[in-house]
Amino acid sequence: MAEKNIPADVHVEHVHKRQFKHYNIMVIGAMCFASMGMGYSASIIGTTLAQPSFLEYFHLDTRPDALSLISTMNGLFQAGAFFGSIGINVVADRFGRKMSIIVPSLLVLISGACLAGSVNVGMFITFRFFSGMGSWWLLGSVPVWMSEISPPKNRGVLVDCHSAALLFGYFAASWVGAGFYFYHPAANNQWRAPLGFQCFPVFVVLCFMYWLPESPRWLLQQDRTEEAERVLRKLHDSDEAALELQQIRNQIAVDNTLENSWMSLVTKRSYRKRTFITIGLSVGIQMTGVLVINNYGPTIYASLGLSTKEQLVYQGGFNTLGFGCGLLALLVVDRFSRPLLIAGGTAIVLATLVAEAALVASYPPVPGTSPTGLKGALAMIYLYIVFAEFLLDGTQYIYFSEVWPNHLRAKGMTIAMATIALVNIMWLQVAPTAFANIGWKFYLCFIIPGYIFAVCAWLFFPDTRHLALEEIAAIFGDADEIYHAHDATKLSLEANGKSEHQEDV
Repeated sequence: MAEKNIPADVHVEHVHKRQFKHYNIMVIGAMCFASMGMGYSASIIGTTLAQPSFLEYFHLDTRPDALSLISTMNGLFQAGAFFGSIGINVVADRFGRKMSIIVPSLLVLISGACLAGSVNVGMFITFRFFSGMGSWWLLGSVPVWMSEISPPKNRGVLVDCHSAALLFGYFAASWVGAGFYFYHPAANNQWRAPLGFQCFPVFVVLCFMYWLPESPRWLLQQDRTEEAERVLRKLHDSDEAALELQQIRNQIAVDNTLENSWMSLVTKRSYRKRTFITIGLSVGIQMTGVLVINNYGPTIYASLGLSTKEQLVYQGGFNTLGFGCGLLALLVVDRFSRPLLIAGGTAIVLATLVAEAALVASYPPVPGTSPTGLKGALAMIYLYIVFAEFLLDGTQYIYFSEVWPNHLRAKGMTIAMATIALVNIMWLQVAPTAFANIGWKFYLCFIIPGYIFAVCAWLFFPDTRHLALEEIAAIFGDADEIYHAHDATKLSLEANGKSEHQEDV
């Protein structure tokens, strides 16, 4: 594992007492509705594709090109995700972190309504594109905002709330879809309501947005110092807020002298290392097959011989377990190093896929039977989500938001989300055909490259846990780009002596 090496005059001694106020938790909780909206809109397609009324309405049960259309529904969602990821940088740096959440929330709201009201397959596919655009824009923008309003000591836990809320969206989509499977209106259109429900979480966050704070780091980049100070004092302990204000302000003064072009991400050595790590992590996590298994869960269960009813119930159980483990991840994410969680989590998750492939290969499904081997295969799918959500999913969003300096964070998140989207376009396009034609052998496409990634993550990814965002640059060899802490500490201590302590919210 890469060692962190931070010069003594770069590290600032932050307060040892609780660094956040209750208000910090409240605004994180409110923003989690955006994460829920993303999770719901991304996951609802899984149960929708298992709804007989949906398949009948669009003739996907009889059309010869049905598999191709299903692949396109998922593929265009990811194509939209790629374009949405570009918006993270364009809007977040120019108009603020909040605006980079408002715009995609509106996209998800409008596209969700249009998906629910689709009258032909072309309309449905078109708005799947815009739903993907808005959803993945949220996926990258929310952790950027969360990381920039969170104190160093608790940043991992607070940003991991994004992943937990995302998983709640998956959980809700599974059970809403399953519930409507048993609802049989005369119009036979029970597939519409679950798609429309994706509008609710983003509507809630849009209602809250006026009262949510802007990122203090973005405010300081715009020379809005008084606003930034007010935000920090509302969010964090008064002593910590005074120290952070000085630290961020000094660092931004340095950042303003640095390159921030796209070209610098490949020409400057330390930025290039961040770029490789970001792309490597994006590709590596998707190489575990997490989105394929979630989106095509019912397809996988069908290949194991389960009925449609059983497919929906097992998919609901899968996402319920994922949500529970996502909550448990809050207990460990700041206790273990980031590389250990990433590398170890990848290795364990892939071990469950190895077992899954072996069981399915040894016990080919036979309709009407349920041999012990296939029960074991179902257990492996459930173990897969346990370890994926407990160790991997939330950690990746934390790490993406941590490794980049303030002036490049939005660009870094754009790279991460765009890479994930491109990789998923490939996997989701080929998955239906692969499951139909090669079955369990498809898992091998994840297992081999996934283990290579796990080794690379352990050897080359530095640990960023518990460090202030302004201090992480030193790990990448950019100590010369960081203000000297002894000057800032002196100024911060002076500020502390003059500041009025506010009541804890």
